[in-house]
This record gives sequence, structure tokens and C-alpha cells, in this order.
Amino acid sequence: MKRSRSKTRTTAAPSQNEDTALAATPLESALTALAEANDSDAAVHSSDQAPTVNDSDGLDEEEDEEDEDDDDEEEDDGDLEGAEDDSSEDSEALDEIDPDEWPSSDDQEFDSDDEEETFRDNSVKVLRRKVPLPEIDPVYDPDTSDEETTNTIGNVPKEWYDDFPHVGYSIDGKPIMKGTEGKSDQLDEFLSLMDDPNAWRSVYDKIEDKDVVLTKEELEMVKRIQRGDFPDANSNPYEPTVEWFSSQTMVTPLSAAPEPKRRFIPSKWEARRIMHIVRAIRQGRIVPGAKKPKNTDLHNQTFFDIWGDSIEPVDRGIMHIAAPKQALPDHDESYNPPEEYLPTEAEKQEWKALDAPDRPRNYLPKKFDNLRSVPGYDRFIQERFDRCLDLYLCPRVIKKKMNIDPESLIPKLPNPRDLLPFPSALAITFKGHTARIRSFSVDPTGQYMASGSDDQTVRLWELVSGRCMNTWTFDDAIASVAWNPSKSLSLLSVVARTKVHLISVPGIAGPDITAATEALIGHIATLQSSPTTAALCHWAKTSSSPAPSSSSSTPLPPPTRHSAGSRLTLTFDKPVTYLTWHRKGDYLSTVCPDAATRSVLIHQLTKRVSQNPFKTAKGLVQRVTFHPTKPFFFVATQRYVRVYNLATQKLATKLQPSTKWISSLAIHPQGDNVIVGTYDKRLAWFDMDLSSKPYKTLRYHKQAIRNVSFHPRYPLFASASDDGNVNIFHGMVYSDLLMNPLIVPVKTLRAHQIVDGLGVLHCEFHPTQPWIISSGADGTLNLFS
Repeated sequence: MKRSRSKTRTTAAPSQNEDTALAATPLESALTALAEANDSDAAVHSSDQAPTVNDSDGLDEEEDEEDEDDDDEEEDDGDLEGAEDDSSEDSEALDEIDPDEWPSSDDQEFDSDDEEETFRDNSVKVLRRKVPLPEIDPVYDPDTSDEETTNTIGNVPKEWYDDFPHVGYSIDGKPIMKGTEGKSDQLDEFLSLMDDPNAWRSVYDKIEDKDVVLTKEELEMVKRIQRGDFPDANSNPYEPTVEWFSSQTMVTPLSAAPEPKRRFIPSKWEARRIMHIVRAIRQGRIVPGAKKPKNTDLHNQTFFDIWGDSIEPVDRGIMHIAAPKQALPDHDESYNPPEEYLPTEAEKQEWKALDAPDRPRNYLPKKFDNLRSVPGYDRFIQERFDRCLDLYLCPRVIKKKMNIDPESLIPKLPNPRDLLPFPSALAITFKGHTARIRSFSVDPTGQYMASGSDDQTVRLWELVSGRCMNTWTFDDAIASVAWNPSKSLSLLSVVARTKVHLISVPGIAGPDITAATEALIGHIATLQSSPTTAALCHWAKTSSSPAPSSSSSTPLPPPTRHSAGSRLTLTFDKPVTYLTWHRKGDYLSTVCPDAATRSVLIHQLTKRVSQNPFKTAKGLVQRVTFHPTKPFFFVATQRYVRVYNLATQKLATKLQPSTKWISSLAIHPQGDNVIVGTYDKRLAWFDMDLSSKPYKTLRYHKQAIRNVSFHPRYPLFASASDDGNVNIFHGMVYSDLLMNPLIVPVKTLRAHQIVDGLGVLHCEFHPTQPWIISSGADGTLNLFS
């Protein structure tokens, strides 16, 4: 049996102002009358039987398929009748449809404007009026010819077509050959600018490979964009606001259109979904009002891991570190140890004299005849208690091993062969002194050298040949020797305990230099010392009468028998240990460590004046020196190096080498870098523009460093030590302040033998050649080239 469905067409009640809002057409009036007549006829025949509708005329193919499905379901379930039949059939059909694919009620309405729907009801055909659409103009093209793109290669790199004669392909697949616009140089562009009136508004298009001339509208658009206006000239950002919905109550409705049918007809798709839920409730699959039981089983619950994206591995294993094991017993802990493990009486007394923390072990080995004779260990409880404290109080930490290549820790230094020249071999040995040679000095010309020794003699050597040219004998050991740095004078200063002798050396310079030296000493002798100078030291001129060169009965060789050439003497109250000259040769500074506030004095030769720059002593002074280019004065005490500005008479800076005892000091010829030698085997390099702390600390010697020196011309510096070695370093100082000095050890010279714990006492570079001279406690001088 096939059931038919009836469709009832109803109309919405008109609004109160419908008569004034809409005017009904004659056709619409006729259709309304026919619909009312049909409704009255349907009401008359409703008591006899339900009205039937022709399925082939009034329903679409989809409804026919649904009726066939309903008929099949009705044949299977013939015992169901009425509304229950319909609900079960709808529910079964709903089960076969995916809920995500259910259409909405709007999809079932017949509101399309371009389709015609026909309803047959009592042989009446109702047509819906179509809304006319605008005609299509086949000639109109929304894209103008200027916006068309001839090259159809798309957004690909132009470099792909560099090796081809074309730049792309047209819409017909034909290659577009390259032009000459993109290959013009500056000269062609200039000529084109002069000849072409449109060159100023032409833009090169890379894709089309041609110049595009901008129109007036495009130029106006560019100008508006530059001014910050809208690109479109017709756009008005300040148009008056049209209030479509305002706060004023409207007399007539905004829209008087009739309500659509879908708003007052129940949706059959919603009915199917409701019946699907009803069937689930009947079957017990859905219990209305039942609360979902909480999952109280923590083991089966899943929690969000906030550290799931962590870089470190989650499974770290058991974080347990075993305690360190105790040391195994040694042979001396045996009750019957060998004889060599038993201490002597002297060792026992020495062990008892030490404090408990300083003892190597907390017991003395003992020997017993048998195990039964071994007494109880008196420190057993104390050792167990200490072990418990170690386990309880000492934390145990896993030390992460650093995966570092050992080669990366070694600085990349240049090959020493690339840093030549530097002294590397022994060339000349000067022999003649019989005691330690504490000091020597090379004259400014580099031809002669004067050396002072503990044998109370000063010898003059010819540097190239090694011949001793002159010898002067004094009453005390020679502590320091220094030439005047001025090349116009031939003046040598010698420190002999409490006296400083200024010697005019004849025969090594021209007559003009000798005469100038004699004139200077004569001028100093004619001056009178001020009371302040007389209180500090005593100036006196001495004669050059003959004096024996040696106090021994053994005659010296003929070249050493000369008279004492001392011409001017400065006498002090305390022994003088060091002497240095100013670069101009007029000022002289002396160091008397035991003189307290007079430990550092500065003397001026041309005025015969001595002055004390410091009123109080800042420490035990070891070395002093003048800055090579600036009015700075360096004073090295035991632990610090103070730099004073002589112009302002203030402390400029204070260098801290972090050592126990400073032994020597040297300044780079440019004046910005200082090296300090110490008795604790370290050499500190200071960059004064960088910091007051050492830039580099070098420790290449095994014993105390006695002297350090810079080469006046080459990037070399050296250090002399009591281990008998002289280390040569390459020290390059760059003019660029952003680059740090380059320090490379290049050579170790085995210079002298160690005598009474003393090795090399002094070292100095040649003024012009890459040579170095060293003096030692063995009484010799060595020249390395």
C-alpha cells in the first residue's frame, strides 16, 4: 500500500500597514482566491478520506525515493500504525544518514529565482514569477588592455631565462624575445632621457622586458600616495553617516515583505533528529538527567604534561650517586710490616712535632710478633664518626664533562720563522771581569759597551770585536752603569755604592763630541749648589790623576792600565742601587731604597740642581724610569707601579701586577705598554690604554726574573732569570687601538751558568741591530745575534 503526502500552502497574516506598503496585482489576487477555494474543498472531504496528491506531478525525485523507502519499511513492520509508524520509519531513515550530512530547513525551500516550480492541487497549476536579471554584455571586458600580461611564465625567477634568447611565452605558447630596454647602460639612459619626452614617466617592467609609460591617472595616483591621500580621487573619507537603524521609532516597518514559508513550517530534518533521540531514550541508550560518573581511578586518568616539550630528556634514571669508598689499607697498617715501613726515632719526633691536620697519617706503623698481641685501635670510634660526618654533610654532585677539543684551548700562534729577525745564537763572549757583572750599558751609537762588576772595575768594550779598550777602578762594587742617551755627548754614569760618577770617555767619539762633554762638565763645576740641593746630595768635580787599576799585586794586561776618568761625583747618604737617564740627557734619576723620603731623587745637569719629587715614601722603591715621549715618571715599588704626571705633579695611574716583589721595569718605545719582571718568576705585560691589571702574565722561567728589556726598533722584548736563561719574545704593538698586542715566545737562550744561585743578572738589546747582550754571575758577557 502506498501512502500519499499532502502539502498545504498557507500565507502569512498581513501586517497592519500592508495595504499601504504593497499593492496586490490582479494575478496575485486570482491565485489567492483559488487557494482559498481549494482549502474549503479539502476541509469538506477531510471527514471521508485524506486528500491524495499525485506523486509524479507534485513531488520531486528525492521525495519519491523517500516514499519507496517508507513503503519497504511499512511492509516489514506491518503491525505499527499511525504516528508511531511514521516515527519509526523516520528514525530508521535517519540512522542511515550521516548527521554531518543532514541538510538544513533552508535547503528544502523552493526559493530559487531561475527555476520554475509546479504544484498540482485539484488540477490547478500555479506559477511563480521570475525576477528579471540584467542582461550580459558579451563585448564588455573587466580587464583593460593595459592590464593584460603578455608573458605567462608566472611568478618565477627571471634568472632562469638569462641563458635563453627569450624572456617567456605568450598565451599561444610562442616565445617572447628579449628586448634592449633592460640592457642599456648609463649613457643610453642619459640619451634616452634627452630624446624621449616620456622617459621621465617610464618604468621598466622586468616580466614584459619593456618600458611602460605611466598615464596621467596613474601619475595623479602616485602624487596622491606621496602626499598621503587616498589613491582614488573619488573616494571621500568624510561622507555623511547614513543611519539605517536609529533610535527613533519608525511609524512604518523597514521592510514589509511577507514572511518566508520556512519561518512558520516545522523542519522535517529537525523532526528526524528528534525521533532519533526518542528512539535512543526508549532503547535505554540515553538516560535523561543521569549524571556522568567521575573517574576516581587515578592510575587510569590522563593528565596533561606541561613539560612534554622540554629539551632535556624526561627519563633521567635514578639520581643516585654512590659515596666514595674508603682507601684500602696500606702495607704500613699491617701488624707485622716490613722494616722499611717502620719509622725511625727521628721520623717519630718529626711526626709528633707536626700539628694534627698537617700530619701525613694519623698513626705510626708498629710491629707485633703475632696477631694476638695487637691491642685495640684507640681511634676506631673517631674514624667511624668522621666517616659518618662525611656521608651526611659532604654533598655529592655529578660533574658534567665538558666536551672541548684540547687543541681549541691552545692559541693559534704564528710560526717563529715568520717573525725573524731575532737573536738566536751566541756570537761573542766578553771575558775580563773576575766577579759578578750586575750592570752594563751600550752607548747610543751601538759601537761600545761599558760593564760594571763586583770586582770594583768598569770596563769599556768594543762591541763588534770584543776587545777591552779601557778599565776604571773604584773603591766599591759597581751597582749600575748607564750611558747618556744624547748622541752629542760622550758621558758615562757609574754607581759605586754611595757615589755616582760621571765619566767623560775620551777616544771613542769625535773631537766635537769630546769638547762638548768637557764643556758641560766645566760648566757644571762653575755653578754653585743651592741649599736644597746640598741637603740632598753633594756635587764635586774630581781630578783625573792616575790611579791603580787593581789593588792586587798581579799586574793587569797593558790595555787595562789607564787612569781613572771620573770628572764629576755626586755623593749620597745612603747606597744607590739604580740610575736612569731622561731621553734628552739633561735629567738623571737615582734610587736609594734605604733613604726613606729621599729614596728617589731627580738631578738636572745644566743647572746643577737636585730635587726630591716625593714628600712621603710610598714603599720600598725598586726601579724608576722616564716615559719615552710624555712627561710621565714611573716608580716601581715592591708590589705596585705608580705613574706620575710631572706636568701636573699628580698620580696618573697605578699598575697592579698582583705579585709579591717587583724586580725590574721596561717601557715600550711607543710608551703605551709596560712590562714588569718579578722575583716570583712572572712577567706581566700592561696595556695602559686597556686596564691597570696585566693584559698578559707570562711564566716561562723557573727562577726569579732579574731584568726585562724592550728593543728600541724591533718588536722584541726579553727577560733574564736566575735559571741561566734569557727568553726572547715577539711583542707586536699595533697602531690600531682595536687590536690587542701580539705576544709570541720565539727563543730561549742558554746564556750563563748558575753561580751561588744566581744566573743572568742583566740583559739589554743593541740600539739598532737585532742583538742582545747578557751578563751573569759567572763574570762573563755574551752577545747573541
